Amino acid sequence: MKTRNLAAGVAAVACSLVTVGGAAQAATAVPKFEPPKIFGTTFQADPGHDFTKGIHSRRDGILRGWITDVQSDGTAEYEPIKWKRDKYTEGFFVGPPEGDVMAYASPIAKKAVYLSAFGCGKRMSAMTVDRRTGLGNKSCSRSVLLKRVEQHQMPSLITVHKGQIVKVQEIFTP
Repeated sequence: MKTRNLAAGVAAVACSLVTVGGAAQAATAVPKFEPPKIFGTTFQADPGHDFTKGIHSRRDGILRGWITDVQSDGTAEYEPIKWKRDKYTEGFFVGPPEGDVMAYASPIAKKAVYLSAFGCGKRMSAMTVDRRTGLGNKSCSRSVLLKRVEQHQMPSLITVHKGQIVKVQEIFTP
């Protein structure tokens, strides 16, 4: 009888540890956010964000934007972008007009996911794009991301979770 109770107690403890471990993993996992329209023609709103209180992180979610600067501590400054149609071409992405303070700053997570539209090499000659969505699908390292943003502004879907940039997915532009 005591052996049966001991076995039941051990099973209950093991079950609770698995549940706690699963809950811990679920708590750190990035939720699935609704992505914005890739070629949206308006800047995405961030309800409740007070731009007068200095540059700080955007709320959790996905922003269509580009990283404008990365500081030495790994904090990235980024801003929303929108697609501007053009009379002679398909169009191009633009940021907020000069003088507009529509910018954010968040640290780039150590394990941030970077999905490139042009491969991970220096020459950026390989197209690595999901042809259905126009989004990059080649996973590159955080160091490649940091080098790329130094060279040019990349239109991207920037995912922010708990105040950190956890994913940058490049948008292919013709």
